Amino acid sequence: MLLTILVVLSNLNLESLSSVENAFSTLVMPIQNGLTYLKNGLAKNDSFFTNINNLKEENEELKTRNTELEAKVRELEVIKAENTTLKEYMKMTEKYKDFNTVPAYIINKDISNLSRTLVINVGSEDGIKVNMTVISEAGLVGHVISVTEKTAKVQTIIDSSSTTSATISTSRDGILARGMLEDKKTLKATFIPAEATLVKGDNVETSGMGGIYEKGIHIGTIKDIVSTKNITNRYALIETGVNFDKIETVLVITKGE
Repeated sequence: MLLTILVVLSNLNLESLSSVENAFSTLVMPIQNGLTYLKNGLAKNDSFFTNINNLKEENEELKTRNTELEAKVRELEVIKAENTTLKEYMKMTEKYKDFNTVPAYIINKDISNLSRTLVINVGSEDGIKVNMTVISEAGLVGHVISVTEKTAKVQTIIDSSSTTSATISTSRDGILARGMLEDKKTLKATFIPAEATLVKGDNVETSGMGGIYEKGIHIGTIKDIVSTKNITNRYALIETGVNFDKIETVLVITKGE
């Protein structure tokens, strides 16, 4: 009731008021202004809380959109990886077009000091058999040593128990390339003919002898030649063409044409 009286009095024509009424109005006006300010403040607070709610809704929408975008990015990365793999297979298939091959992924690696083997995702159901040659775009990987219906185990050429009959591409001299226990990127070339001339950078490839590897598959390059007192005991170090730490895709040669 007091507020109603104050509002009514404050809206009267001040010119018609007596001096007492003018004085009263003067007293009332600050109160009315304060009440008006308070009302406007409350109205602004309502607007503020409304904006807060709107921001919360917008934030949730942005979070949802961000999650959707992250999912799309992951899908694109998968597609990109698959596309890269397909390109690798196409390059390998073209490079080794003289062979019948089966593509495979590496699903497990055991690159340790004691054993250097791989497991691939193809097996007897895909026509894979023991002793089949395994290659990559960079060269010789190894050969199949055991098979299940869906997988196959591959002994790599860097395994310390692996020996590969090889040929130096320039001189055509035959050598044996063995895996080294202390090095997973290098082969040791032994049984080098005394009359053979070795040159750093020479390519080394499979000789086709031994009944396992097809002829002419790149093994690596000679990176060092170690001389001994007896020339028949000299040896060379071969850097493999395949990077066994990063290899992911291979081809299994089923048979030559």
